[in-house]
Amino acid sequence: MASPVQTPPPSPAPPPRPPRSLAGPVVLILLGFVFLLGTMGVLHWFMLGRWFAHYWPLLIILWGIIKLVEYQQAQSSGRRARGIGAGGVFLLIVLIVFGLIATQAARFNWQELRDQMNMNDGDFNFFGHTYSYSDELAQDFPAGASLRVTNDRGAVNVTVATDNQIHVTVRKRIGAESQQNADEWNKSTRPQITVSGGVVALNANTHGGGDHWVTTDMDVALPRNAPLVVSTRHGDVSVTGRDGDVEISGQHGDVEVTDVKGKVLLHLDHSSARVAQVAADVSIEGRADDVSVEDVKGAVRLDGDFTENLKLGKIANGVSFKSSRTNMQFARLDGDLDLDSGDLQADNVTGPLRLETRSKDIRLGAVSGDVHLTDANGAVEIHMSKMGSVQVENRQGDIQIYVPDKAKFQVDAHVRNGEVQTDFGDLQVDNTNDRGVATGTVGGGGPLLTLSNEHGTIEIRKASSDGSANAGVPKVPAPPRPPKPPTPRVPQETDN
Repeated sequence: MASPVQTPPPSPAPPPRPPRSLAGPVVLILLGFVFLLGTMGVLHWFMLGRWFAHYWPLLIILWGIIKLVEYQQAQSSGRRARGIGAGGVFLLIVLIVFGLIATQAARFNWQELRDQMNMNDGDFNFFGHTYSYSDELAQDFPAGASLRVTNDRGAVNVTVATDNQIHVTVRKRIGAESQQNADEWNKSTRPQITVSGGVVALNANTHGGGDHWVTTDMDVALPRNAPLVVSTRHGDVSVTGRDGDVEISGQHGDVEVTDVKGKVLLHLDHSSARVAQVAADVSIEGRADDVSVEDVKGAVRLDGDFTENLKLGKIANGVSFKSSRTNMQFARLDGDLDLDSGDLQADNVTGPLRLETRSKDIRLGAVSGDVHLTDANGAVEIHMSKMGSVQVENRQGDIQIYVPDKAKFQVDAHVRNGEVQTDFGDLQVDNTNDRGVATGTVGGGGPLLTLSNEHGTIEIRKASSDGSANAGVPKVPAPPRPPKPPTPRVPQETDN
């Protein structure tokens, strides 16, 4: 009897797949809607960027809430909750990376970078257009008051008023997405004039509209006798015609001061300065680029780092200069002085002169009075017009001293790894064993020339009474010396 055929039991149905997560689509829909508002002009791209930089973690929170709700629904229906998935992980990574970049970019001081690079108004204007405005302010200026001007960004030009009022002409540039926004920010950034006691304050108010790009140039006219204090963070400053003192704190701009009877004090930071026609003292401190000071009846004091060129001319009452490389003082300058990273040249200098520096070639013409000079890795050339006590110390460079041919003086000169040469036959010269010595008295004696050098020569030459070198003056020949290997010159430093 045949056995019955057994039918296999039906296979169990596969478990239902968990429903697809809505977290990714919801986040994408939300981002797409926001960007749509930006392309339609309803929201501005700059504001969208700021919102994303500050609030992007809310997208992750929203994602997490959606996933939590889906997990609770799956648990209540006995189904397995769906995971994040590879696509979700990738989207989260992209969101976090771009969010962190946006946050750091929002914290960065882009305006400071713009200031450092000296960008113009139209350069790299990603977030809108530039709109221009003008304005006029005027009011009575109290007798005996001083003026304080503050401008974070923009130029300040101060001249003399023809009456007893302060007049301000305003030229403003605003970066904005639309004319409407620019008009609103123009109203909130109108310059302000306030009076408190004996001080009149003029504030450009460039931050009155919040964190928006505003540049305000101001032409200011006020009575000539009013003292003046100006503070700027980025912009040029020009002051002409003051009887009172002038104090300027300038960053990232050019400062020019002319025709001032009071004292002038400049605090500079990455700025250049030109000062001329000042009847009192001038002080400049900080970190400056090009500096020019001329025609000053008082004293000049310079303290800081001057990274490019320093020019002085006609300083009546002494100069004091101090930087990381150079310390210099002298009593008067009737000529000109030029100083840069590798050279110092001056003429018509009145001592006592004290100069300590390094890595500079020095040439001083028509010097009168005492001289004390220390240098290294540079040549020294001094032309004396009126003898005084002279002391020069140098290394890795030659020393040349020109004295009037009828001068009376004493000499004590020593050099190691070098020799002494002179036009004065009264001096005793000995150049032997890689050493040079010159001693003696000329014209019956007088001021002492003390000269010391290493790895270089010392030359004591005759010059005419006006300080210029004589041509054709016979030199006392020095005995031949064996050649020595050249000494490498140390590279010059970049600051003064």
